[in-house]
Amino acid sequence: MTYNAPLKDMLFLVAEWIGLEKIRGLRGHEDLDRDTVEAVLNEAAKFCVNELLPINREGDEIGAVLKDDAVVTPPGFKEAYDRFVEGGWAGLDAAPEHGGQGLPKLLQYLVEEMLAACNLSFKLYPELTRGAYHLIDAFGADEIRERYLPRMVDGTWSGTMCLTEPQSGTDLGLLTTKAVARDDGAYAITGSKIFITSGDHDLTDNIIHMVLARIEGAPDGVRGISLFLVPRSIVNEDGSLGERNGVTTGSIEHKMGIRASSTCALNFDEATGFLIGEVNQGLNAMFRMMNMERITVGIQGLGLAEIAYQNALAYAQDRLQSRAPGERPDPDAPADPIIYQPEIRRKLLRIRSQIEGARALAVYTGFLVDVLDRSDDAIMRDEAGGSIALLTPVIKSFLSDLGVSCTLAAQQVFGGHGYIREHGMEQLVRDARITQIYEGTNEVQAVDLVTRKLTADSGSIVKRQLDYWDKFFETHEEPAAILEPAAGALANLKLATNSLQGSLESNRAHALGAATEYQRLFGLAIIGCIWADIVVSINDRDGDFYETKRMLARFYMEQVLPEAASLTEVIVGGADALAEFPVDYLT
Repeated sequence: MTYNAPLKDMLFLVAEWIGLEKIRGLRGHEDLDRDTVEAVLNEAAKFCVNELLPINREGDEIGAVLKDDAVVTPPGFKEAYDRFVEGGWAGLDAAPEHGGQGLPKLLQYLVEEMLAACNLSFKLYPELTRGAYHLIDAFGADEIRERYLPRMVDGTWSGTMCLTEPQSGTDLGLLTTKAVARDDGAYAITGSKIFITSGDHDLTDNIIHMVLARIEGAPDGVRGISLFLVPRSIVNEDGSLGERNGVTTGSIEHKMGIRASSTCALNFDEATGFLIGEVNQGLNAMFRMMNMERITVGIQGLGLAEIAYQNALAYAQDRLQSRAPGERPDPDAPADPIIYQPEIRRKLLRIRSQIEGARALAVYTGFLVDVLDRSDDAIMRDEAGGSIALLTPVIKSFLSDLGVSCTLAAQQVFGGHGYIREHGMEQLVRDARITQIYEGTNEVQAVDLVTRKLTADSGSIVKRQLDYWDKFFETHEEPAAILEPAAGALANLKLATNSLQGSLESNRAHALGAATEYQRLFGLAIIGCIWADIVVSINDRDGDFYETKRMLARFYMEQVLPEAASLTEVIVGGADALAEFPVDYLT
């Protein structure tokens, strides 16, 4: 398994497509230059390729192991983690006052892609720490922030997110973990949590658990949930570690993929916890971390798709089989590399055209997050926040679906060799599968998109997004081979959006029955619009890189985007067949 980070494309998206001048217009990023962006991406690529990729397969084979009530990570993980924190990667987008580098989120997202491509299991250990850091920074009291955040930024301590219970998954209103107030202002937390990523491990001195629980006497349902910081070990007044808290690891899950990542069942037995945010407002606070993770999970799928593509491409260039029906590199050879077979070339182009469009969507969203965090313009912040909320379920679902479909397609290029362990493709397929499930299944994301995002601010948020692209196509007409199909997909998206908004009022079940199809349509159409924007932005530029972009955009329009029309037909006119089919007839 090999990997070469797509640095040229990444740098193009940041420095040319988004534009450094836009990023420098945000508070704290005034001095960002191309050399800095390039250096960060180059160094991240070196770390991922040299440190993480070599331990990925062995980590998968050995896995995380529970030994003497503690989790032991696979060989090489502790050493790689130490080099990870030494390189400052744990605090890339963290605030300088906590020891972080304060770099833009869109750079963080590109580093996340490289980490996921080379070793998703490893990536998950610092990933949850970053989410917990930003959650505590946003809602924690000053004393909590001062005590915990610097140690999380320097990588000495890590973090988790503890929501799910055996009887309470997506419906968090059913959770039963309880919190009892103590005289010293802390709380005693008692209950069990499952599926806790990085719930226990040997990489850091302490683990900071972000736990949802219900204070005694709180209202039923989600309105009675509070959020608590529960350290694995108690932190003394001077910052040193004291006795072990009442947190134990009950078991670790034996999973289909990401086997080197410790997914734990945790038991809290009157563990000391500290309230984060307001009483009974825990779910609202936790959504900050959850939504960050949803975008990051989509980027995981993107990274896995990229490394799968690269290895399938290399294999297709070397594997000789049959004579190609058209162009042949050697007319006298008995067989040609399979990349000359139209079906193999189509698979590879389908993967790449979607990857590069999806990467642009991720970078665009990262820029919106930077605008939300750092713009001095209140209107820009408000609009960015609305767009992020709208795009989050789309990125999570579309990019994770892409990770699965692309790793499967790349595995297919290998034929029988892709099914055995030797080439590593089967691990990519297994690792990618979880991205469609955790942080809210893609079906949950679809329901959220349709029921909440399409109705937010009386539908004005989605209208603003669609109007923006309408104006783009009114302004630009050439090249027609790219812009016309993209504008057609946008028209389909508008039609489907109006249809579902009407169904939500007249027949909610019809709207929910089309949610997954709508979510995919949204992703396909928006990426089509983004491809159109990229092509317009490079209209006067020559060279192989830019010509490849134009050709990939054309392929996307001709071979991928036509699916938007059939999805629209299902969304607008296919509800009755689903609604009228009796459940009993499924048995």
